[in-house]
Order: sequence, then C-alpha cells, then structure tokens
Amino acid sequence: MSTFDWIVLWVTIATIVGYGVWKTRGSQSMESFFKGDNEAKWWTVGLSVMATQASAITFLSTPGQAYNDGMGFAQFYFMLPVAMIIICITFIPLFYKLKVYTAYEFLESRFDLKTRSLTAALFLVQRGLAAGITIYAPAIILSSVLGWELNHTCVLIGTLVLIYTFSGGTKAVNVTHKLQMSIIFTSLFIVFFILLSYMPEEYSFRETLQIANANDKLEIVDFSFDWKDRYNIWTSLAAVFLFLSYFGTDQSQVQRYLSGQSVRQSRLGLLFNGMLKVPLQFFILFLGVLVFMFFQFNKAPVFFNESVKERIYKDASLDIQEDFTKVETKYNLLFEERKEANQAYVLANRGGEALAIQTTKSRIQEIYEEEKKLRNEAKTVIKRFDNDIETNDKDYVFMNFILNHLPNGLTGLLLSVIFFAAMSSTAAELNALASTTTVDIYKRSIVKDASEAHYLMASRGWTLFWGIVAILFASFGTLFENLIQFVNIIGSIFYGTILGVFLIAFYIKRLGANATFFGAMVAELAVIWVWYNYIFVEEHLSFLWLNIIGCLLTILIATLLSLFGIDRQKKPA
Repeated sequence: MSTFDWIVLWVTIATIVGYGVWKTRGSQSMESFFKGDNEAKWWTVGLSVMATQASAITFLSTPGQAYNDGMGFAQFYFMLPVAMIIICITFIPLFYKLKVYTAYEFLESRFDLKTRSLTAALFLVQRGLAAGITIYAPAIILSSVLGWELNHTCVLIGTLVLIYTFSGGTKAVNVTHKLQMSIIFTSLFIVFFILLSYMPEEYSFRETLQIANANDKLEIVDFSFDWKDRYNIWTSLAAVFLFLSYFGTDQSQVQRYLSGQSVRQSRLGLLFNGMLKVPLQFFILFLGVLVFMFFQFNKAPVFFNESVKERIYKDASLDIQEDFTKVETKYNLLFEERKEANQAYVLANRGGEALAIQTTKSRIQEIYEEEKKLRNEAKTVIKRFDNDIETNDKDYVFMNFILNHLPNGLTGLLLSVIFFAAMSSTAAELNALASTTTVDIYKRSIVKDASEAHYLMASRGWTLFWGIVAILFASFGTLFENLIQFVNIIGSIFYGTILGVFLIAFYIKRLGANATFFGAMVAELAVIWVWYNYIFVEEHLSFLWLNIIGCLLTILIATLLSLFGIDRQKKPA
C-alpha cells in the first residue's frame, strides 16, 4: 500500500471513533446507555440494524462466495422481508408496551425467571462466540495480507470498538453506524464503477454477462431439493426461522429498534432494512461476479492469499517450490486459452450460431474445471508445506483485488470499510451482551436493589468484560469454512430453540413455564447432537435446517410435556 493509502485508512478510522466518543459523551443513565434515550429516527434504526448484520465478514466473504459459486447465495435472503413484517406486527408493539430493555424480560412476565435466564444464557453463549468471530474474521485476513501479527490485529480492532461503545453505549453505536454505512455504501459504488471501467472495451456489458453466465455465475434461483445444499429456494424458506430469531429475539438487533422514537419509527426502520437488504446483498454478490469477470481478462493468482505463496518461495523445500511452480505455470497457461474461448463464445453469440455457442460454452466450462483442479493441486502443495495453513481462500478474493488493482487512496478507504464493518457489528454485539448481562442476570438475580449509578457503572463494566472475552476468543480462534457461513452456523445452533420459546410465548397461551423450559433444554441438546453428527462430522444436512429443527422441537416437546401434566398453568402476557 502507498503512504497515501495508510493516511486515508488511519484518518478515516480516527474520525469515526473520535466522532462516536464526542457525540455521545456523558451517558448518565441506563435508559441513555442501552436505549439512547429513544432518540433514533427510522433511518437511524434501519441503518443501525443493517450495520449490525453487515459485518466485515459480509464484505470479505460474500464477493468471494459469488466468485466461486455464483449468485445463488442471494436466495438466502429472499424471506427476509416476510420475517420483518411478522416482527413488526408481533414483536415490536409488545416490547414497547412492556417498556423492556431486553427481549428476554418479556419471557419472565409470560413464563418465569428460569425461562428468561435460559434464553438470556443461550443468547450470551452464541453472541459471545459471534463477537469474537466478527473481530477474528477481518483480523486474520488483514494480518495476512498486510503482514501484521494476528493477535495484535485482533486487539486493535477490539480496542477501537471498546473506546466508543464503553463511552456512549447504544447512542454511540447508532451514530457511528450511520457514518460507517454511508462510507461503506459510497465505497462499494465506487468499486462497482471501477470494475465496470476495467471490462474490455471490445465487449459490451451484455456480452460480459454472457461470459459470466457461461461459467454458471448468474444462476440465482435453484429449485432442486437437496438436504445438504445450503443455498436453494427450499433452504431459503428454512432461513425465515433464522431471520425471525435473529431480528426478533437476538438482543443485538432488538436493542437497535428499541432505541427508536416510537413503535412507528422502529417499524419503519425494520421494514427499511428488510426492503434494502435483499438488493444490497444482490449488489455485493454481483461485485464478486464482476471481480470474476475482471480475472477473465487479467491473470488471477492460483491462490488468492498471496502471502502464502511468498512463504513457500522463501521457506519451503526445493521440491515443494518446484511443484508449486509447475502448478502455477499450468494455471497461467490456461489464461490465454480462456481469453480465446471467451472471445469465440462472444463471436458465436453475435452471429447467432447455435452449434458454435454450445461448443464454445462447453470449452469455457472445461477450462473452468481445469482451473479449479489446478487450484486444488496448489492447495495440496500448500498443505504439504504447512498443514496448518487455511487453504479455503474464498475470503481473500475481494481483498486481493482491493490491494492489487485499485487506485491509490481508494485501497486505504476500502480497508477502512473492512474495519468499519468489523467495528459496527462488534459494537452492537458488545452493547447487547452488556445489556443482557446487566438487566437479565446481574440486576435481576445478583444485585437487585442498587442505585441507577451503580447499574450504569455495571453496564460499562460488562461492556469491557465482553470486549475482552471477544478479543481473547478472536486471538485463539480458528478459520472454519467460509467465514459468513461460520457465523450463520453458530447462530443456527441456538436461534431455533430461542425462537421456539418466543413463539410459544406469543401464540400458544396454554403452555406454561415448566413445559417450555424443559422443552427448550431438550430441544437445544438435540440440535447440538444433530449439528455434531450430521453437519460437523459428515455433511448430510444444511445448517439452515437447524433453525427449523430447534424451533419445532421446542414447541413439540413442550406440548408433549404439557399433555403429560408437567404444567398447564400460564401467565398472561
């Protein structure tokens, strides 16, 4: 990176952190620290909800997902607007009516303390892990490509977040989210137009898309059914359970819209997020397709984390270096064949020659399969060099493009975007972890009758505690699959059970506290068993089905327990 890029990076980050501290200095109550004095208007709520969900993992992983697998991941978000409507109708009015700080306070009024504490504990476990991942995910990539020490990078990101979250709480999270999302949107649009300018002049945009389609990158909807397939139209239906639980019961999201000025403002903010998220995700995936097209006309590395290549040529044995060079040479030779095949395919389409179109398309796909085979061979050589190196390089695709192909200054700005995305989601998570720990555990069961000042101090203390936990977890974390999938897997293990408890609370009034509590306990153990045996050990099931399994098992087991007389009493909501 150039000196100018470094200046842009650090000035932008310092401005955001400083603004967050200055704008929200002096929070003097829990109402201010956790609800931001209910000052947020609908656009602030909407952007804050979006920023909480759109972590650095989104901007690092999603383009790489599209580069490798095409636009199919967009199906994952098809049911998001439906979930937003349900939450706006059912969840938001009730939370406002009860004037709760957390979603789990409601469960005590409906059930009892143990059910409230169980759901709060499940949230703390899964969101505490996720907070570490939202730090670790960008840290491992930034440290690798910039040559920074990983643990130092984790500490840097975590500390930047803690500075303003500890100071201003929810209000600090909201005001920084608005600025961060503005910079993120602007930067992504700039990259989009730069990528368009990089496309060859001899091809029209439509012809460029034809090449992408020949490589199966533009298929959005997949109607085939496969339990193992993570992204098809059927798993998108399963994803509605994940969205209902994430946006309706996860405190990191609930806290965003509980800071709204009114029920109407919170509803508008959530609907704004639901309507914008699908096209935004589509847009980010399409950036990945454009990066793929860029590398159709410019040589792509055989392995996108090029710091690994540098290590091989510096430290590996001669036979490993030679084997890697052979694979790299074969891969580079395919580049010219690919360009010729693409040109022939475009000319065939211009002439409307059906046979030539099919023949050249088949050749493009053959070359693409050869490239994938060579990339796998390169990964095998890398594993021989160091078995601990993560060879899933999807998450490095967009970063490689940013570092090597953007103008000076813009590279620094895009790196700041990655920092902002990590900071925005982590700040919301720490704020939610602190509120849940303070309100649902500390104030409710440990220190019940202290002063407002004491609980405000405790809130800041728990913010610091969870920040340190997240940094420590990030420092000792390990890369698992594609990063965006890892976060969704963690959530899916817990979200279904929590959602089941809330659905019982809202809609099945005859089920009481004991049946619901033990039903949730058994269901969660069953979900963990299914995850370990059918996903972690052997991939026989998509993780998205865990949300349905957890939710339905919670309701079914609670119903059976109630029928057997565990309890039939209820507390009216």
